[in-house]
Order: sequence, then C-alpha cells, then structure tokens
Amino acid sequence: MKESEKRKSTRLQGYNYNSTGAYFITICINNRQKILSSIATVGADVPDGPEIPRVVLTQMGEIADKYIKQLSEFYKDIAVEEYVIMPNHIHALVFITEDKSSGRSSPTAKQHSALSRFVSTFKRFCNKEYGRNVWQRSFHDRIIRDDEDRCNHLQYIRDNPLRWHDDELYC
Repeated sequence: MKESEKRKSTRLQGYNYNSTGAYFITICINNRQKILSSIATVGADVPDGPEIPRVVLTQMGEIADKYIKQLSEFYKDIAVEEYVIMPNHIHALVFITEDKSSGRSSPTAKQHSALSRFVSTFKRFCNKEYGRNVWQRSFHDRIIRDDEDRCNHLQYIRDNPLRWHDDELYC
C-alpha cells in the first residue's frame, strides 16, 4: 500500500482515550444507505401549523436502538447521554465514567480505548442480527472540551432531524 493511500489518524496526539471524559461520536452506514430511519414531517397537514421533523426507525434502526441501550447498561464504565438514529448514521454523546488507564501510556489507537470497544461491540451485535455488515469501517469521535462544548453537541443531536436535508450525510 502506498503511503498516500494509508488512512490518516484523526486522533489527538498524546491524549489518553481511556481517561474519563465525554465524546461526540458519529457511526455511519456503508455507502450512505438510508436503512436506519426516515425523517417524517408531523403537522404538515395542518394549515399554517409548524412542521416538526421526527425520526421514524426502520426495523434495522430499532435493532440499533436496542443495542445502544443494552450496551449502555452492560458497560459500567460507559454512559450514553443522548443519541439520534438518522437514516444513514448515528450521533451520540458518550461518557467514559471510569478511568481505565491504570498508569499505562496514552493509547491513541481506537482499538485500545473504551469508546472503541463500545462501538465495535455495538456494530458486531447489530451486524449479527442484520445478517450482514452495514457499517463503515471506522467511526468519528470528537473530545468534548468543556460544558459549553457538551451543550452545543447535545443541541446538535436534538436538532439533527430538523437539518436532515442540509446534512452533509444526506444524499
């Protein structure tokens, strides 16, 4: 493989991804297939009424929802504060609640972090029930820096169905 073909790391150099903290994650479906939900407009039939977009989960979306909830209960060191299942991706605000670093050097590879363990288990359980792999290989994460950053990302999750047609993952 050529050097230019290698994936570039989006990880913050020197940051310990096993330490307690909050993360905004995005998990995408391969080829942006819209298989998890649809965005329905409620109130469109009422004259001069507000049109309120809401997420309607497909069967695959219901499976994803089930595993997000189950894994949040299973992993005692991880808590999902809020999430939204969009047609072709999922956004979530996830907390690592217990420091698992135990004096080791800072893990910078996703496969070594509690967050990565959560995402890979989630994908594996969903794929097993789906009968095929539907997820992109990796996932995107952003370290939440402070309470204002957390509030901004919570609002982003809540507003995502409103902005679906303007979303970069809409196609």
